[in-house]
Amino acid sequence: MSTDHTGAGSAPQPGADGASHRHADDASGLTRDIADVSAVELITTTAVHLMSAAAIKVGLAEDEETGQYKDLDEARKVINALAALITASAPDLGNEHARSLRDGLRSLQLAFQEALPVPDEMGQGPGEKFTGPVR
Repeated sequence: MSTDHTGAGSAPQPGADGASHRHADDASGLTRDIADVSAVELITTTAVHLMSAAAIKVGLAEDEETGQYKDLDEARKVINALAALITASAPDLGNEHARSLRDGLRSLQLAFQEALPVPDEMGQGPGEKFTGPVR
């Protein structure tokens, strides 16, 4: 009776098709790319991605079938994370970058309030524990 170690059900051998080597090369290239980007640019880019996600979740983007992608529970979480990021990093970003990000955050907070069927109490909206009340 022989045992087949290469048959069905066996795990592929790392590097057998070069995939693990390509993955390592991709990760190495990504690491080099990130190393070349300033902290301000990383923070700003992350904030812009969070803003985009929050805008979609607040319902500012429309889906062809349903009319929108609104998910206020998800929007609240993203706006909280965005507010924390902007508030914590503002001293390091400089006035120009921080002001633009704060303006975008405030616009999202106001859009969120408008989208709510029943408004949050003053100071209880998304991100307001970091920014203070927004009205």
